[in-house]
Amino acid sequence: MVIGFLSLEFFFPYSRSLKDKRQILNSFKEKIKKRYNVAVAELDYQDKWQRTQIGFAALNSQQGVVEETLNKILAEARDMVEGELLHHETHYY
Repeated sequence: MVIGFLSLEFFFPYSRSLKDKRQILNSFKEKIKKRYNVAVAELDYQDKWQRTQIGFAALNSQQGVVEETLNKILAEARDMVEGELLHHETHYY
């Protein structure tokens, strides 16, 4: 069994409050969870209104499936209009 973990760090330049950030973030998280059936959590910067770090976990018996899923999530994160992707890391266990 392969477990893949993807960490994304975002900057939201147009967010003016925690409420703005959470609306953007919750929309993105729900879309990804439904589309790819992965676990999602906000990992850091919960009290910052223009920055966040979120993590995605996927598992499968084949590493190729996990890699493909995390790469698709990363591609969607790069295309996010509301936020700028600052940093990403991927780990496999």
